[in-house]
Amino acid sequence: MSSQPVIRLYGYPLSGHAHRVRLFLSLLQLPHEVVEVDLLRGEHKRPEFLAMNPLGQVPVIEDGDLTLADSNAILVYLAGRYDQGGRWLPKDPVGMARVQRWLSIAAGQLLSGPGLARVEVVFKRPRDPRRFEVARQLFAMMDAHLAARPFLASEEPSIADLALYTYTAHAPEGGVSLEPYAHLRAWLGRIEALPGFVGMARNPPAEPLVA
Repeated sequence: MSSQPVIRLYGYPLSGHAHRVRLFLSLLQLPHEVVEVDLLRGEHKRPEFLAMNPLGQVPVIEDGDLTLADSNAILVYLAGRYDQGGRWLPKDPVGMARVQRWLSIAAGQLLSGPGLARVEVVFKRPRDPRRFEVARQLFAMMDAHLAARPFLASEEPSIADLALYTYTAHAPEGGVSLEPYAHLRAWLGRIEALPGFVGMARNPPAEPLVA
C-alpha cells in the first residue's frame, strides 16, 4: 500500500455522511488525510470549497486528479476503484441492485427520519415530530429484514451497511431509541466488530419527542 497516494477527505467530525466515507477508507486500509471543514463557521460555503462541491456539502474526496462529492457516490467509487474482488459492491446485477436499494434508503428515509432528528438536536434547530414516525417505520423494517440475515444486502458486509450504519447507530442522539430493535442492534455490533472499524464522536442521547 506504500505506493498508494494519500486520499484527502474533506469532512466534519459530527457529519454522519463524512463518517461513512472515513469508515470505508479505514476498512479498505487506504492511506488518507482528513481535512476538517468547519460547518459552524460556514467554511463549506466559501468559494474554495464550493469549487469542489457547488452544493456546499461534506464530504468531498480528492484522489489524485479526481474530486468527488456525495458520500454514497464516494462509497461506490472507492469500492469500484480499490476493491477489485467485489466484496463491498457486488458485480452481478442482482447484488448491485440490492446494494443500490439501501443506498437510496440512506439518502431518503434514513436521512429524513433519524438523520435529521439528530441534526435538529446537535445543531439546536427546531424539532419536527414527523422525523420519529419515519424513523420508527424504517427501523422496524430494518429489524425485520435483519432477523433473517447478518447484513443488509447479502451475507457479507457491503457499502449498503456502511451507508446505513452511522445515522442508525447515532439515532439516540436525536431522541430515537434503538431499544425495540434487537436485530438492528446486533447488526450494529457486527459492523463495529469489523477489522479497521472507526467510530464517530458521540453526543449524549436526547429526550424523545412525542410524535
